[in-house]
Amino acid sequence: MAKAKKNTKAPVQDFSKYIRWFWMLFLGGIFSAVLIFLLASWGVFGDMPDHTQLENPKTNLATEIISSDGKTLGKFYFNDNRTPVSYDDLSPDLVTALIATEDARFHEHSGIDARGTLRAVIKLGSSGGASTISQQLAKQLFHGEGSKNTLGRITQKIKEWIIAIRLERQYTKEEIIAQYFNIYDFLNNADGIRSASRIYFGKEPIDLDLKESAMLVGMFKNSALYNPRRNPVGVKNRRNVVLAQMEKYGYLEEAVKDSLQKTELDLNYSPESHREGMATYFREYLRGFMKDWIKNNPKPDGTKWNINSDGLKIYTTIDSRMQEYAEDAVQQHMPRLQAEFFNQNTPKRNPTAPFLELDKSEVDDLLNRSMKQGERWRILKNAEKSDKEIIASFHKPTKMTVFAWKEGKASEVDTIMKPIDSMRYYKSFLRTGMMSMDPLTGHVKAWVGGVNYRHFQYDMVKQGKRQVGSTFKPFVYTAAIDQLHLSPCDELPDTPFCIDAGKYGNPEKWCPSNSNGENDYGGTRTLKNALANSVNTITARLIDKVGPQTVADLAKKLGIESEILPVPSIALGTPDLSVYEMVGAYSAFANKGVYTKPVMVTNIEDKNGTILYQFKPETRDVLSEETAYVTVKLMEGVTQSGSGARLRGKGADAYRVDYREIVTGYPYEFTNPIAGKTGTTQNQSDGWFMGIVPNLVTGVWVGAEDRAAHFAGITYGQGAAMALPIWGVYMKSCYADETLNISAEDFEEPANLSINVDCSKVIDESTGIENDSNDTPDDLDF
Repeated sequence: MAKAKKNTKAPVQDFSKYIRWFWMLFLGGIFSAVLIFLLASWGVFGDMPDHTQLENPKTNLATEIISSDGKTLGKFYFNDNRTPVSYDDLSPDLVTALIATEDARFHEHSGIDARGTLRAVIKLGSSGGASTISQQLAKQLFHGEGSKNTLGRITQKIKEWIIAIRLERQYTKEEIIAQYFNIYDFLNNADGIRSASRIYFGKEPIDLDLKESAMLVGMFKNSALYNPRRNPVGVKNRRNVVLAQMEKYGYLEEAVKDSLQKTELDLNYSPESHREGMATYFREYLRGFMKDWIKNNPKPDGTKWNINSDGLKIYTTIDSRMQEYAEDAVQQHMPRLQAEFFNQNTPKRNPTAPFLELDKSEVDDLLNRSMKQGERWRILKNAEKSDKEIIASFHKPTKMTVFAWKEGKASEVDTIMKPIDSMRYYKSFLRTGMMSMDPLTGHVKAWVGGVNYRHFQYDMVKQGKRQVGSTFKPFVYTAAIDQLHLSPCDELPDTPFCIDAGKYGNPEKWCPSNSNGENDYGGTRTLKNALANSVNTITARLIDKVGPQTVADLAKKLGIESEILPVPSIALGTPDLSVYEMVGAYSAFANKGVYTKPVMVTNIEDKNGTILYQFKPETRDVLSEETAYVTVKLMEGVTQSGSGARLRGKGADAYRVDYREIVTGYPYEFTNPIAGKTGTTQNQSDGWFMGIVPNLVTGVWVGAEDRAAHFAGITYGQGAAMALPIWGVYMKSCYADETLNISAEDFEEPANLSINVDCSKVIDESTGIENDSNDTPDDLDF
């Protein structure tokens, strides 16, 4: 019988169930992933932005203040100093640096980089993450910092993917890049690329070079860590990584990379805060203007505009070039003048410095009043401190940072000082106010409200009002020309003069004297000579002829809003007026008798460019063209042979200006027609100069916070030494900049001029002989 063979063939295993499980798991995983993405898109894991939100992501945008020549003067913002720019406003180096560093395949994907994601999963993130620029933008726009737990991070990453895909559908690649640059916080108030490029490099984004672009892109990794001000070494290293990435992906040559990596950061740090930058005083005035405008101009839905976050654009009349020249003129003159003021107020020279004519008890009273009016008192009072506790705190040494002129520049000094002593210290500083305006349009071109906004925030252009001294006299002369048809060549006796008590409501007899008392009288003077040398008696005679009410009414018509009592003493400048009012009034003389209200804002637009406001000029006829022209010709005498004649000087050999040239900034060497008037108030407390050329009127005031703080003598205490130098330095800069087209021409003469304005040839009626009128310069002004 045959023996059976053993079956050695392996049994066939059934894999079908494993295959079924594989496909079930695979399809289930896909289904689960799809379901998770669907649930996320439906908002199950948290709110997702809808179409409207994607189209208009909610970001706080700073309000931008724009000059007449298209420069950004400053911004209004609370937390976010952000002004968006378009893709076309970005430097190409910014774009290539970003792509090379953050998302090399940016132009190849639709929001999610599959290769990068797979690589990150396989290597567990050891070779870097896989977030695309679109995903990072989604994170920045809609949920910010990542969750601290694993499940939360997973759901956030899913939401990022969905939003990134939606963003790619909603926007072009260029728009996504622009948004990414606009949304990022670069620290130090540098929100968005425009603020960052201006703050770190003083440039617009389009002007950034390769290494500057690389530095800013490097900050995307972690701006808190890579802060150029606190960690320059780390920032430089990170910038070099960006440059290496650009070389890796072919955006620059290796030699260029190696060269740039050796360079320093070369920051040009220009902080953009509310207390720093250009036109600080004007910007603060503008904040008040906008507050009133917002109150009266709601949005279409009835809500109020937010100046700090709605991204408005305010187009102003300020010319950034002229503003720079104005601020520079103040910075040149005031340290020199202040040094002389300190020199005259040393403890040996003046025990009550900086005050004069006050005894110790009067000084104490002045400081105590100021103490209760100050910010420190208000804050401590709100903290429910007693008066005794507050007063005691003023006498306790405290660490503080104070203002100082250092090497001719505004600086800050850390010190320990009693607050009461710091008050006295600050009262020893001279302040200034300056405004420059086109008389034809009313456009204000420059506005400097003080020497340093951080430490002296009271605006002396519009807020502050001081006695105007002899700068008021042209209003008296204008009224006389208008009513009596007087000529600059007409003569009046230069003798003592009084207006009786009771006349014009005057309680007592009013007998003004000239600057040099009894030695300053004799003979007659032409009106041109009298105004040039600020002769008080002749001004008194004129106001007696026309009446104080006439002069006060004329001043009101010329835009003076402050109260002016119709009494004879206004002829010598007793009213307290602002630089703003005086410049507006003087502009009517240059504008042929037409008053144009000063204009500071031309347009306001929303973030989309929709015009919300356009200014309407306010003008009115005040004087005849002839009267205005004759007044201008009168005031030309001030700069030809009077207290403003130093504008014409060519050196130390010029009359009476051979002293302390370092303080006054002399010589100025102007040769073009200039009308003007200096002003000095009692005890030299206020110095003024008002200067006019055909298309620009500029007013300057200089003085201390308290009238008791002033120069002891007239050498430095007159308007020609305190205020006129600022005008002179400013105008020299304006004329040097030919793009400004500041007029150096004669004032236009009216077609039918019936009043003689040429006093060089005057007919002596008794002899019929022409006499040359040679005015003797006095160079003093009261």
